Amino acid sequence: MITIPSLQVAKISLKGRLVPHINIEIKARCPDPQRVRAILKQQNADFKGADLQIDTYFNVPQGRLKLRRGNIENSLIFYNRPDRAGPKEAQVILSPVRPDSQLKEVLTRALGVLATVEKEREIYFIGNVKFHIDALPGLGSFVEIEAIDTAGDISRAELLKQCKDYMDLLGIDKKDLVRCSYSDMVPACGADSENDSR
Repeated sequence: MITIPSLQVAKISLKGRLVPHINIEIKARCPDPQRVRAILKQQNADFKGADLQIDTYFNVPQGRLKLRRGNIENSLIFYNRPDRAGPKEAQVILSPVRPDSQLKEVLTRALGVLATVEKEREIYFIGNVKFHIDALPGLGSFVEIEAIDTAGDISRAELLKQCKDYMDLLGIDKKDLVRCSYSDMVPACGADSENDSR
């Protein structure tokens, strides 16, 4: 089992608190989700549940701004992240929102909607590393790895090592790596494939 530093990952979801943090992360196509589930189970990953999520992306001059509505996660998320296929750093600011918030209507009027992404997401944690197994209608299955530092006490080098180690553990092939956001892959944003980027 991979050894990682301990971190209070609950800080990511403190109610009503603005939470800036750094991720080193990847997204990849997942030809065998059951295999990934089995490996995470072998690693004693903490399964948080299956979340039916609707992410609404809004027009912004830089980065990406999305409102996430789900049965587990409900957040307004702004992030800056380069579009490349390998592990990449994301600067993230996350603010929890109430499920019954009218924020979507306000942001739609103010900014306009760029894209809407619907997915079923399985959420797992091993320490400070978060894993997603995603199923998107018309796009297929994906896996994401996010090595997260919310407290500023894990170096970028260590986050990168965690991300790469778990890529190896899950057997993620370089050809399956995706460089861009789901918002660039759905038809609404005019992307032809996962290799398009904004």
